[in-house]
Amino acid sequence: MSFRPLPQLSTPPGFLWGAATAAHQVEGNNVASDWWGLEHSGSPVITEPSGDAADHFSRWPEDLDILAGLGLNAYRFSLEWSRIEPEPGAISAAALDHYRRMVAGCVERGLSPVVTLQHVTMPAWFRRAGGWQSDGAAERFAGFAETVLPVLNEGAEWVATINEPSLQPLMSALHRGDPAALNAWHGGPMPLATPEEVDALVTAHRAARDVVRSGTQAKAGWTVVVHDMQYGPEGEVHAKEWFEANEAPYLRASAGDDFIGVQNYTRSRFDADGEVLPGPDDRMTGIWEYYPEALGNAVRFTRSVVGDVPILITENGLPTNDDAERVEFIDRALRSLDGAIADGADVRGYIHWSAIDNFEWALGYAPRFGLISVDPRTFERTVKPSARWYGELARRQSFAGV
Repeated sequence: MSFRPLPQLSTPPGFLWGAATAAHQVEGNNVASDWWGLEHSGSPVITEPSGDAADHFSRWPEDLDILAGLGLNAYRFSLEWSRIEPEPGAISAAALDHYRRMVAGCVERGLSPVVTLQHVTMPAWFRRAGGWQSDGAAERFAGFAETVLPVLNEGAEWVATINEPSLQPLMSALHRGDPAALNAWHGGPMPLATPEEVDALVTAHRAARDVVRSGTQAKAGWTVVVHDMQYGPEGEVHAKEWFEANEAPYLRASAGDDFIGVQNYTRSRFDADGEVLPGPDDRMTGIWEYYPEALGNAVRFTRSVVGDVPILITENGLPTNDDAERVEFIDRALRSLDGAIADGADVRGYIHWSAIDNFEWALGYAPRFGLISVDPRTFERTVKPSARWYGELARRQSFAGV
């Protein structure tokens, strides 16, 4: 493929250029997690089980070598709670040591560790007890945060407590066997949290955040899905209703955090009749409308809600087998982000989703988000041209920002 020219961006000194994964999506054999149980339950929402995934649990040194060699300076990954605490109070010293070595391995390679404590999955025992709404859930999660402090103190600089809290009602619906949950994975309406669910999530987030703040030098926050909401005068009321139901509680709860992780993939449009779904003439990624410029607008909107809280882009990308399309998406998204920075947004980094092709939950392995491909039989890694393009951009921008 022919490479697009590298954009000229005005990113500040110390800007993070990274890529992300999540434990269950890449490690393989997370047998004590709620999702492993769902995958083997016969549920019709499951396309295929995660199995060995990308075997990142064993091959993480190779993957970190690739990312550092490309020129990136940050890696976002999650700690698998179900590996560390497979049964209530039963802590795996081996799992803690594994993640401690991962954080240290990032530091050794010049990759700033961006660590997520809970990324979609939870221990099966925690799910059976009622998940975030179970008695003592916040205390349990804070206890987990306390348990992993030695891991974080190997050099984690950014810690996200909960990934995409707005996704949690969908996870609960999937585990209940709600048919609407599968529809949501294919662009349908997302199940919404009740006020009680929102309160439980915010309480758990703040409890874990406070543990991280008191026990480490890391910045603590959480990651929130933020859409670029577009509307005319007739659609404003519907856009505001949608925002209040889907994103507002989690953005507002970030106001006292050290940072907010913004995760954006597309836009949402509204007219007098409500949300406007993509039509046959709209360009699609296979899951969402293709609209890279949504990122800059999502950042501007986030700033309007949370004020001066620093912003870290913790996910942005698209599922495609066309690597030229991936480069185009990153290029256009970063140009839009550059515009938001020029408008005064305090953005500290851009972390692409994802580092490697991975297990995409109910959709299985078909969506290809990765900068790096993985052979499903040999686990051989192949660096895509998009990764080299992005890495060269990261090198140039990092040098220019010194």
